[in-house]
Amino acid sequence: MPTDASKDPHSRPSPSAAAECGCDAVPVGAKGLAPLASALAALRDNCPLMPAERVAVSDAAGRVLAEDVHAELDVPPADNSQMDGYCARVADIGDGAWLPISQRIAAGQPATPLAVASCARLFTGAEIPDGADVVVMQEEVTLREGEDGTTLAWLPGPRPRGDNIRVQGRDVSKGNRLLAAGTRLDAAALGLLCGQGASHVMVRRKVRVALFATGDELIEPGQPLKPGQIYNSNRVMLSQMLSDFGAEVVLAPLNVADTFEATRDALASAAQQADLIVTCGGVSVGEEDHVRPAIEALGSLDLWRLAIKPGKPLALGRITSPRGNAVRVVGLPGNPVSSWVGGWLFLRPLLGEMTDCTALRELKRLTVRAAFSADTAIRQDHLRVTLSPGSDGQLEAHAFPDQNSAVLSSCAGAQALAVIPPHAQINHGDDVECLWLER
Repeated sequence: MPTDASKDPHSRPSPSAAAECGCDAVPVGAKGLAPLASALAALRDNCPLMPAERVAVSDAAGRVLAEDVHAELDVPPADNSQMDGYCARVADIGDGAWLPISQRIAAGQPATPLAVASCARLFTGAEIPDGADVVVMQEEVTLREGEDGTTLAWLPGPRPRGDNIRVQGRDVSKGNRLLAAGTRLDAAALGLLCGQGASHVMVRRKVRVALFATGDELIEPGQPLKPGQIYNSNRVMLSQMLSDFGAEVVLAPLNVADTFEATRDALASAAQQADLIVTCGGVSVGEEDHVRPAIEALGSLDLWRLAIKPGKPLALGRITSPRGNAVRVVGLPGNPVSSWVGGWLFLRPLLGEMTDCTALRELKRLTVRAAFSADTAIRQDHLRVTLSPGSDGQLEAHAFPDQNSAVLSSCAGAQALAVIPPHAQINHGDDVECLWLER
């Protein structure tokens, strides 16, 4: 387990997001709107790190390794055959030879040293006997019965030494690092662990998230709509995004009333059981928007209102819990597209920081050719796009025609976010940077 003091479960400073973005500073922009780098810096500043826990490998899918894992076994553990065939000595085969079959070796059975001037019948995964240095696939071999009743095999030659043999340790060598701390365990990583005989592994505890939406107009799907009401699409959507990003939603009430008292009480209650609080709606400047003042009443507000589109109203703050620790609060806008984009831009890297997960900290950046035109004013735009090769094979970004923040259908098939800087004009054929939405 890492022993660096920066890896303890308490808060820790993180590198400046401004530096990562190539900026020297993160000043507040026009009309008091902060740039995206400011929000990322605020997210990562003194971010808590989840403690480590030991879990069964069978339950570790999607979890983040808390420490390096080193190989305790060679894989494969011995030289073995990569196909069904016959093994022999290259010197005995020469330009081709009839050799008696001296033994039969199946996978999982021990092999005895190969007799001189003989071959062995063996199968995929079977151990190579001492003395053999080549395997000839069975489709190239001819069999006949010898005069003494033994079976002879014609092995054509010449053959290269080591052909069709998987050497010991080819995949994994004992003592080498198998997986690095910060790795999110996918199917292949779990296979590597099981290949070492590991039954348990040390991982970061999942971030416990309290998620709630504000708005008296919201009702749950399945209920009849009354005038002025809309279905709550954000709660299930954000809950799934948080799960995809490795978090555990521990509290998700159906709704919070549009009052300051209800919002404040919901935040205070959530801080008692969660590592992170995510709210949806109520972060703008209207009389019915209570999330920002409620955060300020219970703790502190780090940032509010960004120079990005969609998602200008964003509340980032901290609430001191009864346990004495500062629980991070991310207040997303209520518009569904703004919440969805905010999940990718803010929730994913924050969860990566809280679990020390390399893959989640930043979205991969691609430079592709724009198959659309766009222009921006004072805010950086994030267009929902699909990616496909053009006629010349170069990757192109195709923007959904309606990019309004209420049009969730633009997110359903999006593969990336095309980043359009402030005061920019993008024309067909221009290079554009995209953030790949890697699931």
